[in-house]
Amino acid sequence: MDTNIWRDFLEARVDNLRPLGEFAFQFLKRAIACKHTILYSDLVLEELKSDYTAQEIELYCFESLDEVKLLEKAPITSQQVEEAGRIARERHIPRGDALHCILSRDNNAVVVTRDNHFESLTDIVKSKRPEEVT
Repeated sequence: MDTNIWRDFLEARVDNLRPLGEFAFQFLKRAIACKHTILYSDLVLEELKSDYTAQEIELYCFESLDEVKLLEKAPITSQQVEEAGRIARERHIPRGDALHCILSRDNNAVVVTRDNHFESLTDIVKSKRPEEVT
């Protein structure tokens, strides 16, 4: 799950027409009901820590998922960081998005995101919006 979906959830964000926070909340409810594993990494934590404390992240993001054993931390290797850097340069996308892509691919996961950068990564990983995940 990309950091922007965690932010949608935490901030109950909306765009011009859509309740993005509600879509994120419903996705998390479906994930729990269907026992889908939610992957995160140190990258997600770093991105969230720019606006939230570690305690807020734990309480509002991870606590309920951790209780039902659906949260899994994906380790980041130096090879993944190197590959993400290459992809980011080649495709002119943020390095963080490329790293999310590589982590998802290497863990056989779908990236749940709204970030349009992932449209240029469909040859590497599948991405869906929260409301598209069943």
